[in-house]
Amino acid sequence: MKYFRKIPLALQLVFMFVVLLIVMFVAISFGAANTTLADVWYAIWHSSDDEKTNLLREIRFPRVLAAVAVGAALAVAGAIMQGVTRNPLADPGLLGLTSGANAALAIGFVLVPNLDYSGAMLACFIGAAIGMAIVYSIGSSSKTGMSPLKLVLAGAAVSMFLQAVADGTGLLFQISKDVSMWTSGGLQGISWSAFVVMPIIIVALISSIIISRQLTILSLNEDVAVGLGQKTFVIKTMMFIIVVLLAGAAVSIVGNLAFIGLMIPHIVRGLVGADYRAIIPMSMIVGGLFMVVVDLIGRTMNAPFETPIVAIVSVLGLPFFLVLVKRGGRFFA
Repeated sequence: MKYFRKIPLALQLVFMFVVLLIVMFVAISFGAANTTLADVWYAIWHSSDDEKTNLLREIRFPRVLAAVAVGAALAVAGAIMQGVTRNPLADPGLLGLTSGANAALAIGFVLVPNLDYSGAMLACFIGAAIGMAIVYSIGSSSKTGMSPLKLVLAGAAVSMFLQAVADGTGLLFQISKDVSMWTSGGLQGISWSAFVVMPIIIVALISSIIISRQLTILSLNEDVAVGLGQKTFVIKTMMFIIVVLLAGAAVSIVGNLAFIGLMIPHIVRGLVGADYRAIIPMSMIVGGLFMVVVDLIGRTMNAPFETPIVAIVSVLGLPFFLVLVKRGGRFFA
């Protein structure tokens, strides 16, 4: 890790981006159907109606690109939350955002039976905002103010409640199958129609890079930020809006998926340090890389059957979370 930090940030990002591209090519070429890297290259640059080309273009291309987008969105959302709250345990999945989006999505299916991607996206944004607002209201309601432990406990309680709302709504109105297809935490069945949310993810990611300097200052000490003339309320509001957009868009694509926003920022800090001008762009790349690898494992470890990526991420994330708690919020010493 310490040797990687000595490399200039631009070279670090280029190196990791090249690794991401290589892994994406490998992920596209592997699956239940037998394809090769040559088939992938041909599908990119040539138009054809043969079976392999259609398989790659209509199933694997959107799936891998969606994995990159979801991983980047959740990783950056987690990094921003950890910086704003100065809470190393912050994560969109642990603090009510994804479960709030799931609950709103279930209610949306009840109110609008033929809900399309645009409607699902809007429902997820509203639910993520409500879930985060409830958690932060409960976590800061006592006289002693907000603490990382209270925030995590409030997030766990609210997440379970909102997930129960989603499950109960699905059972009561007999739409459990429709809801589970959206909230199961996987990329099965992803098509190009899901990419209606991509402009929102791209704008939110670019915005996070633009305000990364202010996030670095805010993550150190709020009094210092005020002393340097930073309008902390405005900056926090902007950052929370970015988090809601990223988390809501990710849930509308992949469903409920925790721990990515917790793990990736800590891994990235071990690579680039504590400056969010480096953490944010590196989290995009590493988060996307992580999701592509996890999805590839889920597709191939028990082919032709798929292992849910939510299970794989949880197996990796829970030990990470416990080690993080034991070390007082620092995974890499």
